[in-house]
Amino acid sequence: MDAHPTRKPGHGGPPWPRSWQWARHGPGAGLPWRSTLLVTVFVMVGTGFAGRNQPDRLALDALGRVLLLLGCALLLLRHRHPVPVVFGVSAAALAYLAAGYAYGPVFATVALACFAAVVHGHRRAAWWALGLLWAGHLLCAHWLYHRLPPGGDGPAPWGQELPVAAFVVAILAASELARVRREQWAKERAERAAAERRRADEERLRIARELHDVLAHSLSVINVQAGVGLALLDSDPGQARTALTTIKAASKEALGEVRQVLDTLRAPGDAPRAPAPGLDRLPELVEQAAAAGLTVRTRVEGRRRHVPPGTELAAFRIVQEALTNVVRHSGSRTAEVVVAYGPDALRLRIDDEGPATGGDAGGSGNGLAGMRERAAALGGTIEAGPRPDGGFRVGATLPVRTEESP
Repeated sequence: MDAHPTRKPGHGGPPWPRSWQWARHGPGAGLPWRSTLLVTVFVMVGTGFAGRNQPDRLALDALGRVLLLLGCALLLLRHRHPVPVVFGVSAAALAYLAAGYAYGPVFATVALACFAAVVHGHRRAAWWALGLLWAGHLLCAHWLYHRLPPGGDGPAPWGQELPVAAFVVAILAASELARVRREQWAKERAERAAAERRRADEERLRIARELHDVLAHSLSVINVQAGVGLALLDSDPGQARTALTTIKAASKEALGEVRQVLDTLRAPGDAPRAPAPGLDRLPELVEQAAAAGLTVRTRVEGRRRHVPPGTELAAFRIVQEALTNVVRHSGSRTAEVVVAYGPDALRLRIDDEGPATGGDAGGSGNGLAGMRERAAALGGTIEAGPRPDGGFRVGATLPVRTEESP
């Protein structure tokens, strides 16, 4: 990206970064050669034809051609220095008209210079340049005509000023329209870029939550079973083997889920190879908790019905994180999970009898924050805190839209 700052619209510069402009590298790179060459050919050839129909004006000679070429040459710098160019082109056009040459395509150079100045944000400069050109034309055509060529020329009719005024207004209107469109395009590009950054941030947050939930739960089970295996390695090798088997199964499952999450980073457009976990895998959580020494009772209230996959995944991760916190931070060896299907919401309640060991029963805070983020993303809520009769409770309410039910 170019290091130059952007300028605000109407404050002396274009509303887009300088890296988008034409002139960047070297003295001649980025100059609008082709368009300037086309305008030059049009002006030179068109002026010759226009002069044949205006016998009262001077024939185009060397001075006239020099003035025309000067105005065309200045257009090469209209994107780098729009203000000096619009005044320079207007001055060259005024000198050309004051010298008595034919009216015609000379005004094309003025229109192009004015257009470039307005589009680049120099509106006042363009207005002043056109205003001074018009004022100079009025002065030459109505008051100084007897001192300027061609000799014997009379005052110009005032009626011809109406087309001139219409031409000036048309130039300004077209330039302003182009400027507004450019600003709208720049705003739309900025909004699209901001939306893409926002989506990327949301995706990173989602992946971080997934990795946290998977690793925290599996590593907690592995940590508990590793402690059991070490304690019983000599006295009860069979139980130690069971602990190692549990560690192997938990690590294999964690690696599979981590690989699935990382696959979305490698190929974001591909469909996931395995379905996202849902409440149908609640028995697996119970088995893993049992392997870590925690007895989990489950209860389903209401008639089980279809809920969206995103809600299923959030419910699964919330239960998983809550049970992980019980294993890590609670002295209780029992927990209860209640899944309640309501007409418009899925409600979860995870209870343990406590007390907390080595820290808060709710965990260090990252797990609870992740649960709240998951629920908030679906328009739901999380309530977590000590129970009046001791222990800890996590309650979640996840809305389920009626039209998404079968």
